[in-house]
Amino acid sequence: MRITRVEDAGVVLAAAHLFDEPPRPDATERFLASPTHHLLFAYDDDGTAIGMISGVETTHPDKGTEMFLYELEVAEPARRAGVATALVRALADLARERGCYGMWVGTEHDNTAARATYAKTATEQASFVLFNWDFAG
Repeated sequence: MRITRVEDAGVVLAAAHLFDEPPRPDATERFLASPTHHLLFAYDDDGTAIGMISGVETTHPDKGTEMFLYELEVAEPARRAGVATALVRALADLARERGCYGMWVGTEHDNTAARATYAKTATEQASFVLFNWDFAG
């Protein structure tokens, strides 16, 4: 397995199977253009994209910069083979290299696969309440 940072929108669009919805070209370009947005793909030995992780650096005046693990996905045939954990570790390594003081992610209480993956490299914290503003409606 090989993990690389993706910087080409065509590569993202060609790996649509790793996203919840087909990547939008405009959003893909905007995401990749920001130096504080990170997208890593895992590839199998044949060069097929089998997983992805995205992270966004967030900076606050009194806290510094931390990495928000935005999304993680592994293609069905590659699950339970360590791909997700390798991607999380790669993003954490990148966060350290970028000077982040930490990294965080939220997930649903009943998402046992995600919780098991994150527990391999992080400490679970107390649950929190999520509020959402939906501007698309």
